[in-house]
Amino acid sequence: MARACESSRALIRLTTGVLATSVLLGAELHAQESGGVSHSSTIGVYYSRGLYGQETATRVRYLPYTHELSFGGWRLKGSLPVLEVDGPGNVLIDVGNVGGRSALTVSERGVGDATFSATYELPALSEGLPFFDVTVDLKLPLADERKGLGTGRPDLGVQVDAYYVLGQFNVFASAGYRYRHRSPVYEQLNDSINLSLGASRPLSDAFQAGLIYDYREAASAFSGDTHELIPYLSWVFQTDWSVMLYLVAGSTEDSADKATGLQVTRRW
Repeated sequence: MARACESSRALIRLTTGVLATSVLLGAELHAQESGGVSHSSTIGVYYSRGLYGQETATRVRYLPYTHELSFGGWRLKGSLPVLEVDGPGNVLIDVGNVGGRSALTVSERGVGDATFSATYELPALSEGLPFFDVTVDLKLPLADERKGLGTGRPDLGVQVDAYYVLGQFNVFASAGYRYRHRSPVYEQLNDSINLSLGASRPLSDAFQAGLIYDYREAASAFSGDTHELIPYLSWVFQTDWSVMLYLVAGSTEDSADKATGLQVTRRW
């Protein structure tokens, strides 16, 4: 049950945080008592291509490094990415189309925004009830807004995750809200909600597969809501090492036409 919850939490944060590519250790605390402090480090890679309602495609390459510290019922996590964006220059990570269409194609690269989060795993009320997490996260604006790599302003988010073991399946859901500080460069940003629902099933002791539906409310006056399906496969190839592969299939013009990602995690 611990591995099932672990991968489910990873994917919930992946969908609701856009690209929070880290396999999380802390879910094991709901299945067993923790005897001390544990760490996990993750390197991820993500690629997407989409028109986002325009004639010229935007390509995103995103490579984050994430470290997480788990102790008791708490998980503290920090992530710093580098990214490259090719396109009209008006599509932002975690936002979408921000207006100002351009017929030109630009290519920009640099450091992305840093994110820090704190998650508390609520004690299980009884064996037959779901597990719950509460997470607060802060985005620090390190990305250069003049290059179209970020908004140049901080964000603050809060999210509640729920997990329930149903036979061989692990069912999970989340609901979150994100406050976006108004940007002088991108003036029509909106606060937004996000919702996710999914299920996973172990295929063997080492492999697990799952599927997530992810909804995100429009984060800009120039973009719309997104609805995406995310199938994934995780593989624990050594006791302390795991790999996760996922695909993203969107059903609206504000989603990427195609997207895929890979993450490798070591725990100790």
